[in-house]
Amino acid sequence: MDQIVTRPTAATVTTQFVETGGRKLAYRVIGDGPPLVLALRFRGVMDSWDPAFLDALSADFTVITFDYSGLGQSTGTPSYIRARMAEDIYDLADALGLESFVLGGWSIGGIAAQVFTATYPERVSRLVLIGTVPPGPQPHPMEPVFLRTALKPDYDLEDETLLFFEPESATSREAARASNERIAARTADRSPVIAPEVFIPILQESNDPTAAFPDRGGYAAFFETTRIPILVISGDHEIVFPVENWHALNRKWPTLHLFVLPQTGHGPQHQYPDVTADLIASFARSER
Repeated sequence: MDQIVTRPTAATVTTQFVETGGRKLAYRVIGDGPPLVLALRFRGVMDSWDPAFLDALSADFTVITFDYSGLGQSTGTPSYIRARMAEDIYDLADALGLESFVLGGWSIGGIAAQVFTATYPERVSRLVLIGTVPPGPQPHPMEPVFLRTALKPDYDLEDETLLFFEPESATSREAARASNERIAARTADRSPVIAPEVFIPILQESNDPTAAFPDRGGYAAFFETTRIPILVISGDHEIVFPVENWHALNRKWPTLHLFVLPQTGHGPQHQYPDVTADLIASFARSER
């Protein structure tokens, strides 16, 4: 009788480590298919991803999540300078032997993913950006309530609802509760949360008052000419990086696909894990 093999899920997979560049990068791998590397949000660690989203993706991809240098279970010097975050992606991909892969990024991780793509375009087959911002000036700024909430030492469910969902929607509030419970279901081998004494200095170090994503590297010009397919997924009430900032780029970025989910905030993939995963899988299968 054939033995039944249980595949690891996002809630059960073991953390692994690679040594590269004088530090250890912590990462996890689930699923089968083409590799998909996911870069995290501000204050995020591997356990900040909703496991329902990762598990849905794992039906179509080999999903790779990781902790940035010096954060979570990774060692080294922490930084939110986008180029250094992009180097974490580069070093992890090299250590895992990934020559070309789908790259996804959420929030500040989406900025790091754009920097990586513009710097190493031959490595990225598709770019998926969730709840993030394009390079250059932003006519629509973030709402002040975001920083007031995001810089709290700890988040409760109400904070998470405000930051990542749409608190005015009963449906979104229920989705926030369900996502919070799924994330809490992993009880062992969790990446530690990032303390204020760590995230505040590195946020200040990386901050530029002129723009969320200053275009000093010619990033906008790159994306106006690249043939790499780009998918942007956003909520219709994005308090951090308003989706309206993407609208002006529909006719400037030739490969840009923009998908907006209703009654949704900064974490659309947590409110609609299956829909978002299906969308990413369809996008990855589509022709250029």
